[in-house]
Amino acid sequence: MADGLKFGLLLAVLIGLTIRSAEGLGYHWQWYRIPRYFFSISEGGILPGPLLQGLAVTFQIAAVSLVLAPAFGLISALMRLSSSLGARWAARAYIELIRNTPLLVQIFFIYFVLSPVFEISAFVSAVLALSLFEGAYTSEIFRAGILSIHRNQWEAAFSLGLGTWRTYRLVILPQAIRHILPPLTGQAISLVKDSALVSTIAIYDLTMQAQAIISETYLVFEIWFTVAAVYLVINLLLSVAVACMEKRLRVYP
Repeated sequence: MADGLKFGLLLAVLIGLTIRSAEGLGYHWQWYRIPRYFFSISEGGILPGPLLQGLAVTFQIAAVSLVLAPAFGLISALMRLSSSLGARWAARAYIELIRNTPLLVQIFFIYFVLSPVFEISAFVSAVLALSLFEGAYTSEIFRAGILSIHRNQWEAAFSLGLGTWRTYRLVILPQAIRHILPPLTGQAISLVKDSALVSTIAIYDLTMQAQAIISETYLVFEIWFTVAAVYLVINLLLSVAVACMEKRLRVYP
């Protein structure tokens, strides 16, 4: 409750400062024009507007990336923990290369260099870039979670005749998920926000649609604040969903 009040107070202060700054610039707010860019009502029913269409594309990209990024992260984490020197070096090279270069450069590289060679679409290029980028960070989260499990768990599993992969699947990962889930939430939120960069390769997601509307209407503040509010709501809902999952894991060990 206290955190909610603090957040509301901070948001009110930021809104107040923004309004005062805009008034100083002589800006005239036109919020009444915003709803039409979400939907319009005609004889055929309710038609989605450009912002709603862009939001649907953002959801598609984020949803696929939220599945692939943890998969890449888990695979590279297991490779780093394996006994194979080649696997460890390959995983380390992937993590260092991705984490030490900007996401925007990676998007451009995949779209302008790899895309023509492998004939993949802009959508696939965006999903691949986001998944690889976030996967490099989730890899370290998975690895830290796995290493947090006491060695006795491994010894007990091996004494029961379980192999390495079955030990991971049945013993280690179910326990590690409790430690992994909170930081993984942060990466999921980061992925949703980073998805705005895919607009640079002409994907009409929420950000690209916002830019198109602004170029036509000059509703700079209204559109960008609306887009920011949409991202805020998405990430808050994601945080609440993960918090419920964490609570369930604590109740049902």
